[in-house]
Amino acid sequence: MCVELCWIDGSPQPVPPAASRSLVPKGKSMFHDMMADPSLLVMIATVLAALSGVPGLVLRYPPLGQRLAAGTACLAALLALPSLAYMLLTGARARYLLELNLPFGACELALDPLSLFFLIPIFLVFAAGACYATGYWPARSHRHTEPSVTFFYGLLSAAMAMVVLSRNGALFLISWEVMALSGYFLLVTEHEEAEVRSAGVVYLVASHLGAAFLLFLFAQLKLATGSFLFPATGTLAVSSSLIFVAALVGFGSKAGIMPLHVWLPSAHANAPSHVSALLSGVMLKMGIYGILRVVSFFPEKPLWWGALLLVAGLTSALMGICVASAQKDVKRLLAYSSIENLGIVAAGVGMALIGQSVNSPRLVWLGLAGALFHVLNHALFKPLMFFAAGSLIHATGTRDLDRMGGLAKRLPASSLLTLAGSIAICGLPPFNGFVSELLLYLGFFGEAVDAPEPYVALGAPVLALVGGVALLSFVKLFGSAFLGAPRSAEAAAGHESPPSMLAPMALLALLCLAGGLFPQGFLALVTPVLGSVFPQAKGYGGLSFNPLWLTALGGALIVTAALLFFALKERARGVCEERGPTWGCGYLRPAPRMQYTASSFGVFFGSLAAPLIRTRIKVAALAGLAPAPVRLSYQPEETILYRVIVPVLEVAGICFSWLRRLQHGEMQFYILYIFATLLLLMLWVR
Repeated sequence: MCVELCWIDGSPQPVPPAASRSLVPKGKSMFHDMMADPSLLVMIATVLAALSGVPGLVLRYPPLGQRLAAGTACLAALLALPSLAYMLLTGARARYLLELNLPFGACELALDPLSLFFLIPIFLVFAAGACYATGYWPARSHRHTEPSVTFFYGLLSAAMAMVVLSRNGALFLISWEVMALSGYFLLVTEHEEAEVRSAGVVYLVASHLGAAFLLFLFAQLKLATGSFLFPATGTLAVSSSLIFVAALVGFGSKAGIMPLHVWLPSAHANAPSHVSALLSGVMLKMGIYGILRVVSFFPEKPLWWGALLLVAGLTSALMGICVASAQKDVKRLLAYSSIENLGIVAAGVGMALIGQSVNSPRLVWLGLAGALFHVLNHALFKPLMFFAAGSLIHATGTRDLDRMGGLAKRLPASSLLTLAGSIAICGLPPFNGFVSELLLYLGFFGEAVDAPEPYVALGAPVLALVGGVALLSFVKLFGSAFLGAPRSAEAAAGHESPPSMLAPMALLALLCLAGGLFPQGFLALVTPVLGSVFPQAKGYGGLSFNPLWLTALGGALIVTAALLFFALKERARGVCEERGPTWGCGYLRPAPRMQYTASSFGVFFGSLAAPLIRTRIKVAALAGLAPAPVRLSYQPEETILYRVIVPVLEVAGICFSWLRRLQHGEMQFYILYIFATLLLLMLWVR
């Protein structure tokens, strides 16, 4: 293995002596060499992530294996995150070439600004989730599943890192498949339940269909370049629409862009909460990374590329949050919210592509900066919200918001952290979601004033509508879970989460607040990526206002809220307290069943979004002269998924069912199939 280091600004520098060594240095200077080469620390952190779950498979004392895995995950994050930030801020690049003598050529691993940026959420969420799992999925009470969950959790994180590092199409696909299969084994952890098995099958089918488009994509790149190695930025002369469409479908299905999101809601709802945090907070971003990597190959992008991605992103954002608003399953609500947030990211990338097509550096900068800022933000507040959902499940044993209520008194720390995550995910100041959406608003509104393509401004009201529905959805989530009176015995007996669960949540909440109060730090990580993906972004100087105004605004909001809280608390002390029956609006005995539930709170908007949402009601038939009590259940469902996509897939399954006849187990016929296939390929090539 050889290593080449260079800098973004300026010509490649001579390879230093330390750069021409193997991946694992030998001798007394090993520690010094690693400290002098931050890229090597990233590689070591990737290996540590892959091996973090191995001790738990062989140790007889499961809790020790889980603690070792959490410690290894934290060590990997401590090695990788400072190195990634250092390389981004200083402009360093690194390239590793593995001479493995494989049929698809040399395996190249590289660290450029785009890779460095997407590696940050991988190691951050991996370490936070590993620590969270020690309290949420403890080895003592999950002896049969914890070792495999811990092993595949680390393998999934390492596979995602390899996806970002790979610069060879074949190695990329291998890493992609390892990532997909690791996610599958994590998803079907509780495979005793039929719903989990069904979600696993849908996830596996969707993953392989997406991989088929990626196989076509890299085959086309091989034909265009003559090599499986990725072309450098802006060097692919052929502007192939087939390559873009294959990338959009293959990577868009992983990102959950509608209508390619079939696998996402059930997968995120049925996986363990810390697994859902990694899937939603990080794995979805691999689709965005793939789209950005592919479009960066082309020096010129047609206008319709950006328009298609912008429309697809805004459609996903609006439809995703509308369906989320009708959910009563807390994890399914968060899953559809991920579709919304990834749609916002895709819309920002589409805005940047349009800006490049119309030669507008300002639009390129705002679109891509907003998209990447939101990638980082979503990697913070969405894992926080899934961790919060895990705390609710840990306290009540249910995901049904209608069976919760009154948990703020029983889970004070979790309620505060959930409130912070809800504010951030709604894009409200002083948290980080506000800043990334502000950049996109500036792009949309700026185009309404002085742009050659004013139709881009139509995205502003769509984004505003998305924000309004998101606010409604998370007011419902927080109010139904934490406010009011308990609506079930489980909620009445709820208990606070252990410190091992609260500490990762607090860390993510503080980072969300830091991103809103000090966006300069996040923008410093985003800015180096812009020019490496879209060189036109270098022609724009950045924000037209000082980000310190955002710091001042956020600080003023926090101070005002604190003063108001203490003023009301002091005023309450001087009020004479008297106890008596609560006025029940004419009802003598108010009961928890009289208060709003998650379903009743969202029923009005659900009626407005009826074309997107339907409610499936199941009720047993009444029998006899004195019928016994029967159970009625209802579940909101997505109309497009269950009325359009699923029937089409069922018809396709019927049409292809005859292929099962070819699998009869007779070896001589299989050999005949291979011979006929080879003969046809030889004739076609000739």
